[in-house]
Amino acid sequence: MWQDPIVAETRALREEYAQEFGHDPEAIFQDILRKQATHKHLLVSFQQRKPVSVLVVAQQGTPVDAEKRHG
Repeated sequence: MWQDPIVAETRALREEYAQEFGHDPEAIFQDILRKQATHKHLLVSFQQRKPVSVLVVAQQGTPVDAEKRHG
């Protein structure tokens, strides 16, 4: 079976990184947080947006409902 070399390399790097922390997810997460906090550049920024509320009202007896019952 063919293996993508980029996927293989990524998985090998992931395994190596996990071994550094004994495959402990909490330790890995803390390391990521530490790296993120000490990074010099803001990697992603989004403008703040106000939440939008949408009212959805169900309607009975629409043509679609009638088709489902009789079709």
